Amino acid sequence: MNFKSFNLPESLQHCLDHLGFDTPTPVQQKAIPLALKGRDILGSAQTGTGKTGAFGIPLVVKMMENPNDMAVVVTPTRELATQVHQAIQGFLGRKSKILTALLIGGEPMPKQLNHLKREPRVIVGTPGRINDHLARKSLRLDRTSFLVLDETDRMLDMGFASQIDKIVSHMPKKRQTLLFSATLPHNIVNLSKSYMINPERVAIGSVTDPAKNIKQEIVHLTQSEKYPRLLDELNSRDGSIIVFVKSKYNADKMAKRLCKEGHEADAIHGDLRHNKRERVIKSFHAQRIRILVATDIAARGLDIPHIEHVINFDLPQSPEDYIHRIGRTARAGAEGEALCFISQADHDKWYAISKLMNPNTDVPKPARKKPAGKGGAGKAGQGKSKAKTFSFKQHARNGKKKSGGANANNSGRPQSTRKRSGGRKGSPKRAA
Repeated sequence: MNFKSFNLPESLQHCLDHLGFDTPTPVQQKAIPLALKGRDILGSAQTGTGKTGAFGIPLVVKMMENPNDMAVVVTPTRELATQVHQAIQGFLGRKSKILTALLIGGEPMPKQLNHLKREPRVIVGTPGRINDHLARKSLRLDRTSFLVLDETDRMLDMGFASQIDKIVSHMPKKRQTLLFSATLPHNIVNLSKSYMINPERVAIGSVTDPAKNIKQEIVHLTQSEKYPRLLDELNSRDGSIIVFVKSKYNADKMAKRLCKEGHEADAIHGDLRHNKRERVIKSFHAQRIRILVATDIAARGLDIPHIEHVINFDLPQSPEDYIHRIGRTARAGAEGEALCFISQADHDKWYAISKLMNPNTDVPKPARKKPAGKGGAGKAGQGKSKAKTFSFKQHARNGKKKSGGANANNSGRPQSTRKRSGGRKGSPKRAA
């Protein structure tokens, strides 16, 4: 199958050819024909599978065929909204008369007001800023015939349910709605009943399984061993790397430390001004910096094809966020590596993550051990910590096997026992 089999408008097909869209991804193969027929869609798929194209292409067709209609895409974060907006502009092409507007926090309000005065027909934004414009009456949605709620589970986690309700209340009841979510818990299924009419379910693979082309490894070590081990890993890996930490303060602090060590690094988190966040992402995208230290703000919506490694310096609070974090690599069929640092304090979190990814496997519950000596975790009477690196797949297979430690080197810094891949193979065409 290729995109020409969808019988898309000639100008849209030309744009897709120019963008290098040759073969639809599985979610695009299933969702696009249904959306072109006007069906509501309740979709779930792994991150990096081409969901933006799955709703963006039918959106553009709808706007081309109905010159008086509007389309609205709501996303949880500024970064995701920006990337979706850019993708839709790419589908429309430079010569298109269909105007778009990006409505996100952190950007000057006068700039957005000027864009809205031009009466754009495609609105992409975050719930808070869209509601700001609705309250100002600078935005009207009474001509909306196409609504997309992207990363809906994340929006509900962030407390945007009431804001989504307000946005939808400004739209006609007769419209086409596409709701995409990484997971489909009961609250989202119930939400879909309020917004959608007999939606078609589109599910691609297991949303709790990472992409098969991600090589996962974990390292058991003490908290004090994390940073020295991180330096070893950064020095021995090639290509772009995201390091996830648990707080904004830690992100800034680590980025500064890495720069002092001679690494090209920068931090991204929610406290940065929007223009600063954009500069950091652009620098990382252009490979002017090699290491991005991030909080979970970058766990979703960051689509940069050349990311080869994800390092979880700290584990996320939510097990689902682990899937999204490591999904920043191995995008659209490429290969990638994910490494996790697990200290004694992280065992409960790792157990929850393991159970999420392997619900039918007898994952051993974390042992309750008391720290012994200055080395941290370990058996009683042992002053030095134990650390071990091994494949997650092996760990999952041997679910009943205890994940004990292996001897660290004499300096107390754990040594890696794995071989480096030396980078990844050529990446296929990227799917939006």
